[in-house]
Amino acid sequence: MRIAEIFYSIQGEGELTGIPSVFVRTSGCNLRCRWCDTPYASWSPEGDSLSVDAVFAQITAFSGVRHAVFTGGEPMLVRELTELGKKLREAGWHITIETAATITPGDAVYDLASLSPKLANSAPTAAEAGPAWVDRHHHTRLRPEVLREWLLAGAYQLKFVVGKYTELQEIRDLLKQTGVSVPAHKVLLMPEGVESSGLREKSLSVAEWCKETGFRFCDRLHVHLYGHTRGT
Repeated sequence: MRIAEIFYSIQGEGELTGIPSVFVRTSGCNLRCRWCDTPYASWSPEGDSLSVDAVFAQITAFSGVRHAVFTGGEPMLVRELTELGKKLREAGWHITIETAATITPGDAVYDLASLSPKLANSAPTAAEAGPAWVDRHHHTRLRPEVLREWLLAGAYQLKFVVGKYTELQEIRDLLKQTGVSVPAHKVLLMPEGVESSGLREKSLSVAEWCKETGFRFCDRLHVHLYGHTRGT
C-alpha cells in the first residue's frame, strides 16, 4: 500500500475534534478538488510502498493513543485497508475512515465513517487539471447510491466544505437523493480555507447557516494550532 505519511496529531475536524490520533495518509485519489490541501496525496501522489505489517508497526509505535484515522487522497482505493483495519481492531483501536464516499464501503473495518461528498465548488478548471480530469471529476464527485450504502452501513458523519449560501440547497438535494433520513446534527458544515485568518472570516457566515438549518458547525482545529503544515 502506498503511504504518503503517517503522523501523530490532534484530530482537527468533526465529532472527534481534539482527540489525539495517528493519521495514515494513503497516496492516490480518484478526484481532483480545486481546493485540495494535500496535493502530495492526490494531484501529485507520492510516498513509499509499505506492507500492512509495516504500517501497523508504525501506527502502534506511538504510545498512549488508540485512535487511528485513515485519510488521503482517497483511502478506499487501497485494497489492503481492510486487513490493516482488522489488525488494529484486534489491538483495540478506534478507526475513522475519511472518504469522499464515491467508493462503496464493502468489507471496510471502521468505527466512524467521515463522509465528505464533494459539491460543485470542488470542480477544478481545465487550466488546472486538464479537460479529461474536469470531466472525470464532474461525473464521479457525487454518487448518491454509494453514499446511501455508507449511511446504512454504520456510524457516520457527513462533512461538507462550504463557501456560499446556495450550496446548502446542493446538500439538501443530495440528502434527498440518498433516500435516508439523516439527522441535521450529523451534517457538518466546514468553512473553506487553509489559513486561520481566512477560516475565522468565513466562519461567521457558516455559523449563521448552521443556526438556520440545524446543521453542525465544523472548525479546523489543526489549522488554528499548527497552520497549513504537513504532518499535522
